[in-house]
Amino acid sequence: MALINPYLHYNGNAEEAFNFYKSVFGGEFAMIARFKDFANPEQPFPEEEANKVMHIALPIGKTNVLMGSDVPNVLGKVNEQENRSKISISAESKEEADHLFNGLSAGGNVEMPIADSPWGSYFGMFRDKYGIEWMVDFNPKYNGQV
Repeated sequence: MALINPYLHYNGNAEEAFNFYKSVFGGEFAMIARFKDFANPEQPFPEEEANKVMHIALPIGKTNVLMGSDVPNVLGKVNEQENRSKISISAESKEEADHLFNGLSAGGNVEMPIADSPWGSYFGMFRDKYGIEWMVDFNPKYNGQV
């Protein structure tokens, strides 16, 4: 089966955001490449963008990878307040759900505090301090598999 891995875009703070995610999820980066690593003399990147992240990958769990990059200025800014897509995390326990919710929502905006939901799962939603929206869910019927 094909895997689906979220790819996030940032306005120059991708590395900061991914270090934050790494502090919550753990693990090590599988890759971090900067625009200067792929310099092309025919299309050079402006000096102020050379150290920005062209690609970063953080493996999460057994098969997932959270990936992202900074958006070069020539492509415009990412409107972080209009990002209505959400990353959904299916936790393997209530404790893991609490850890991920509390860690990732630190400094962000909680839309729905994590709690028992009317549909039978333990669920919460928030926008993190980088503008990315998340849902954290634990449903004992699925044991972390959705």
